[in-house]
Amino acid sequence: MAHETITARAIADRHLDQVAAHDPLEAAWLGLHPGDQRQPDLSPEGFEALADIARQTLAALDAAPTPADPRAEDPADRACARLLRERLTAELAMHETGENLRQLRTIGAHVHHVRDIFTYMPTDTDDDWAAVAGRLRNLPAALDGYRATLSEGIAQGLLAAPRQVAAVADQLTAWTGEDTGGPAWFADFVAPGPDRMRGELGAAALQATAAVAGFRDWLRDTYAPAAAGTPDAVGRDRYRRAVRHLAGADLDLDEAYAWAWDEFHRTAAEMRAEAERVLPGAGVKEATHHLERHGHAIEGEEAIRDWLQQLMDGAIEALDGTHFDISGPLRRVESRIAPPGTAGAPYYSGPSLDFGRPGRTYLPTLGRKVFPTWQLVTTWYHEGVPGHHLQLARWVAVADRLSRYQTTLGTVSATIEGWALYAERLMDDLGFLTDPAHRLGFLDEQMLRTIRVIVDIGMHLGLAVPADAGFRPGERWTPELATEFMATYNGSPAELRRSEIVRYLGWPGQAIGYKLGERAWLQGREAARRRHGAAFDLKAWHMQALSQGSLGLDDLAEQLATL
Repeated sequence: MAHETITARAIADRHLDQVAAHDPLEAAWLGLHPGDQRQPDLSPEGFEALADIARQTLAALDAAPTPADPRAEDPADRACARLLRERLTAELAMHETGENLRQLRTIGAHVHHVRDIFTYMPTDTDDDWAAVAGRLRNLPAALDGYRATLSEGIAQGLLAAPRQVAAVADQLTAWTGEDTGGPAWFADFVAPGPDRMRGELGAAALQATAAVAGFRDWLRDTYAPAAAGTPDAVGRDRYRRAVRHLAGADLDLDEAYAWAWDEFHRTAAEMRAEAERVLPGAGVKEATHHLERHGHAIEGEEAIRDWLQQLMDGAIEALDGTHFDISGPLRRVESRIAPPGTAGAPYYSGPSLDFGRPGRTYLPTLGRKVFPTWQLVTTWYHEGVPGHHLQLARWVAVADRLSRYQTTLGTVSATIEGWALYAERLMDDLGFLTDPAHRLGFLDEQMLRTIRVIVDIGMHLGLAVPADAGFRPGERWTPELATEFMATYNGSPAELRRSEIVRYLGWPGQAIGYKLGERAWLQGREAARRRHGAAFDLKAWHMQALSQGSLGLDDLAEQLATL
């Protein structure tokens, strides 16, 4: 009797189901297991169980039969197998070297999962709210589990740097409302709940808030003294491992550092020219300060949220049918204000697998009430359309043709961020940023992403500033030097700059993916253009490129060139 061939896509989707069964955060993000009241298991045993799932999947992939004739192998299945193997191997390398035991950072951290999970939950029915109440009651145990994980890190001498500990403690204080005297985030979240459950929800929110405050106090009183003296920089070996996990590639870090300096000088020249258009006779810093104080601005959170929504809706109307096909659920994306206690940079959250929860963009307010828009136009092309939303929502739409894993859990940070930065450049190329203020904002954001490559690699590897840099030649990168560099060449507000430096130090290798990912997307497009010549169709290439699912930078440019 013939045996049915087990495809890599079937193995990948079985892996997704196993992860979702173990990790309620992933399940909530995917829109699976409604009514689940669990919190993520952040204990050492929880992380080990997740690693075991990865090991079992790799074993199944190894055992899967391959066609005797390689020509019979499905290219799509081969691509899925390659991605699955690379992703799980990179994840296990991080786990087995103890990264989970010391992970404290201001963005995308395990500790944030206990709150993030609520933003993925439906709140339409009484049953939905009952699940919210149960999950709030389970939050203290989740934080106890993570306290055990970090305590194991202390025992093994694997600790986060003091800068990260202090920053996360401040975030947790913002969750509790103690920094402003206002309501806690959890109390705000349950406020719209049904009247008949008000007492239950309120009590559960208080319990969750008390647990957050207790964990915050433990970080300050117990963990911080143990972490004293831990360096900010992670060194070349840890950095390479992190880059493989975040970029899906073993990058030449010295080449990337040198290339970023070339990009820095090119972008700086463009910015000087654009600043002259904004404010004749002014330099870049004077022009950006002018735009911050006297440029177009929106007052109030509700007004800026509506303005950003209109910007995304307008981009959809302008791009659909000309440079992309944007139909059905891809046309729905929501603009939201980020909750207090998040990092300073805007971000995007993708839709659930059934599109029941749409894609959402989030703007952190950083305590501001007035919002200059000169940088926000390009930023929302990045976060919304044609950036993160168009890519990630398109992936969900084609998940049945690839695998659910390739379009969700198997994502590669540098590929996603590279597309979003490519989307900003595309909008400039298409003439959407002709206003001098908006174009200077685009260039300023390009400069920020270039600075990220320089200072992220520079700080963690302890590199020197080149002799021809025009800034502190020969000095070694430190957080203080990086802060000065960013203040000199980027127009972001001071609070955002500080948040950025803490982010790079706590999440090594992530920040370089924007520019290096954009480089791969541009290289792939130009290779495809050369191959097709006059017959090259940008719209068709875009839609094919957005239908590939996740790829690491090892494969991205090469695959895009074949489209």
